[in-house]
Amino acid sequence: MLFNCFMVGLGGCIGAIARYLLGQIPLGQSGFPWMTLLINVAGAVVIGAVTQIAGQTGLISDHILLFVKTGLCGGFTTFSTFSLETVTLLEEGNQLQATAYIGFSVALCLLGVWAGKLLIRNLLPA
Repeated sequence: MLFNCFMVGLGGCIGAIARYLLGQIPLGQSGFPWMTLLINVAGAVVIGAVTQIAGQTGLISDHILLFVKTGLCGGFTTFSTFSLETVTLLEEGNQLQATAYIGFSVALCLLGVWAGKLLIRNLLPA
């Protein structure tokens, strides 16, 4: 149990630092939270791919799954930030941007998980 906590914490630390560093990259002046969207989609692809590798091959230990899925992806992806940014857009009167952000986030993250799983299915033999 203690080692599991260590793996989750280590992954979370790395994921959170990566999210912070990527968040420092400016992506235009539109006010649309592009980097958060990109981070969430990237995390969705990673969690989809790792889940598929583990299920298809059994080559990933439970400790590594905890590290990547719960720790790294949990620290990297940003649902709470997504929620705050959506509310902020609404409070600023940007209903169209908020609606687009919700739609893009949900659709692209679902597609990201699917793409990650599909990629691994096609790269690794059954």
